[in-house]
This record gives sequence, C-alpha cells and structure tokens, in this order.
Amino acid sequence: MRDLDLKTLRLFVAVCDHHNIARAAEEAHIEPSAISKRIAQLEADLGVPLLDRSRRGVSPTGAGLALLEHARTVLFTVERIGSDIAAFGGGLRGRVSICASASAIAETLLDDVASFMREPANANIRVDVEERQSHELVRQLREGVASIGVCWDNVDLQGLQHRAYRRDRLALAVHPDHPLAGKRSIAFRETFAYEHVGLPPTTAVHAMLQRAAASEGAALMYRVIVSSFDAGFRVVAAGLGISVVPEEVATTYTRVFKVKTIPLVDAWAERRFVVCFRSFDQLQPAAQRVVDHLARRADEAGRTSRP
Repeated sequence: MRDLDLKTLRLFVAVCDHHNIARAAEEAHIEPSAISKRIAQLEADLGVPLLDRSRRGVSPTGAGLALLEHARTVLFTVERIGSDIAAFGGGLRGRVSICASASAIAETLLDDVASFMREPANANIRVDVEERQSHELVRQLREGVASIGVCWDNVDLQGLQHRAYRRDRLALAVHPDHPLAGKRSIAFRETFAYEHVGLPPTTAVHAMLQRAAASEGAALMYRVIVSSFDAGFRVVAAGLGISVVPEEVATTYTRVFKVKTIPLVDAWAERRFVVCFRSFDQLQPAAQRVVDHLARRADEAGRTSRP
C-alpha cells in the first residue's frame, strides 16, 4: 500500500461529512473529478470500496467508516503538532491538552483554566480539557499520549512528576425525607443499610468506596449507576437512593435540586488532587505555563482557606 497523503484524507472526510462529492469539492475549491480520482486511487491502494454511491449522494462503507475514524484522528494529531511546534516560534503560543477526572472538571479546574486564558499574556494559548477516568489518564501520560493530567492523588503515579493542586471533601447527598437527612455529619459505615447511587465501576471514587466498605466487612447496595454527578443528584432528588459526592460540587446542585448534603467524617473523605506529567522540563513552554498557573491558583486558594 502506498503512503496515505493528508490532502486525500481531508477530502475523504469532507465527502463523508457532506455525503456529496460536489459539495466537498466546492468547499475545497477543486473540481469534483479531482476528488473522485483521489478516492478511486485510495480505494485501489487499500483494495476495498470506501464509498457507496447513489443518486442521492455517497455514504461510507464499513471499510470507509473505519478509515473515517482513523482519518479524523490523524488529522487532529497533525493539527495538534502544528500548534505545539508553533509554541517555539516568536511569542508564546500553542495548544495545551489537559486530561482530567470527572471530579476535577466538576469542581474548580474549569474556573482555573478560564482565569489562565483571561490573562493577556496567554491570549495565543489554547487549552482543551478532556474528561478521562483516572487510571486511563495516568496510562496516557506514561505513554506520552497526553501531556498534562489532573486527578486524585490516590492513583498510582509511579513514573510521573506531579504538583499539588486542590483539595476537597466528600459528603453524602440525600433526599430531605430520607432517614439520614437529620444528621449533621455521618460516618460512611452508617450508609451501608441504604441503597446508593454511584459512578461507574471504572472510576476512582467507585473503587475507593468499595474498599472502604470492604474494610468494614460490608458491601454497598447500588440502586442506580450513573455517568455523571448531575445525573446522580437527579436520582437522589427523586428519592431513589443516596450518593457520595464532593462537597464543592454539592454546593452547586443543592441550589437546583431538592437534596441535602451531610459531611462524611471518615479520614479518607478529604481528597487531594494533583497536576501530573511525565517531565516538566520536557513539556512545551505553553504547557509549563499552564502547570505553573494551576499550582499557583491552588496555593492561593489554600492560603485563603487557612484560618
């Protein structure tokens, strides 16, 4: 197979997006016949048809869908390469990708990123935030797929450098009519008799709660597994279960939903987050600036919260 060229991949993606060769050609300012010729050559090189053609347009075949997925990834990576290398040119610019856990995103990370981007010195730096589960995030950092991660410090950070970030505390979210609603604070073991609403088993908080229950010789009963804190609060507000949630996230949702939060007194309920990376010295300058900003914001928040 001949090497795939980027222009052909871009044209193939455009054709799939428009389901029409003529519209893709108009967008690319070339003749439709030129696109048809390129795709025909691509099909010949790969040995499979990539498009189903009909009077109403075109659509990708099974092989075409597979190529489309890879083509989008390749083109995105090429764009990222250009942005990252540009950071070494005149003036600091670039594109920084942060992979973060759901808890970090739901709490303060987005506010901290927004404050970074509002600074005039960072006007030419773009920051993307992508949600990842903690174990996947750490794996991607080790493999060099991602450059910066923000997650709970209870994951295995071996082989990575990190800086302290924010802290939070876990609490129990309950419906106001729930039997536990009258408590001012609560130990986790007091929740074992009730049905829980939890995040997926692959998340760090799910694993932590399972370990905490097992250490007490108990197992949690899950009524519902949800994909986000927003969904969890909705289920709790419906009276279908209780849920362990970050206090900072709860302050937002308790204004919207009919839910009460009770602080957990267990020592493990206080969590520490970190900003992690393989090597600070090997980060592009724009990414180094982001790391410094996040660490500084966390330090400032820590100082203001001290008595």
